[in-house]
Amino acid sequence: MTATGLTTIGFIGAGHIGSQLARLAVAHGYSVVLSNSRGPETLAELVEELGPQASAATSQQAATAGDLVVVTMPFKNYLDVPAAPLAGKVVLDTNNYYWERDGRITPLEEKTSTVSGLLQAHLPGAKVVKAVNNIMAAELTADGTPAGTPNRRALPIASDDADAKSTVAALLDEFGFDTVDAGPLSESWRFDRDTPAYVTRMTASEAREKLAEAVR
Repeated sequence: MTATGLTTIGFIGAGHIGSQLARLAVAHGYSVVLSNSRGPETLAELVEELGPQASAATSQQAATAGDLVVVTMPFKNYLDVPAAPLAGKVVLDTNNYYWERDGRITPLEEKTSTVSGLLQAHLPGAKVVKAVNNIMAAELTADGTPAGTPNRRALPIASDDADAKSTVAALLDEFGFDTVDAGPLSESWRFDRDTPAYVTRMTASEAREKLAEAVR
């Protein structure tokens, strides 16, 4: 039994962060269903590496199969995430907004919404949790340590749903990281790009300080 009680994690996006989270998931006993924008056949190498607990599918199938679903993709494509199969599910959102790649997105430029706020609006039935957007992909499998380890690395999380936040915190604890609650999705900008908490190795106490330092 996994620490979260979940058995299958779906992935919408299987790039650097997605593939690393899939490796952690398989190592901790989860089944993973991977998808990307280029089609299941392009994931054959990763599925072979991950072994029998992994399979490739369409994004619709991955969203349907996952007890929890990770959305990890270029943010400009977030409206492609299938909404109906995610109703009632926890969605772990790792997305970041890079205007150089994504184009200028007005609510983000005007600071009237957040990356995860926009995804939550697109997925009204889902429980979106922002996490894992502020760590380099390679560090996900390198920096995790058991609970209670001195100076354990901490990752901020944000969500409007307390139970969903607890589920993601349990998952990240299993994967080797403390979590720090940054508040609702409206506060998730505090660990976005160009903030003190972005791609910085932090303990839980350091993360709280850096989240508080952030200026919008």
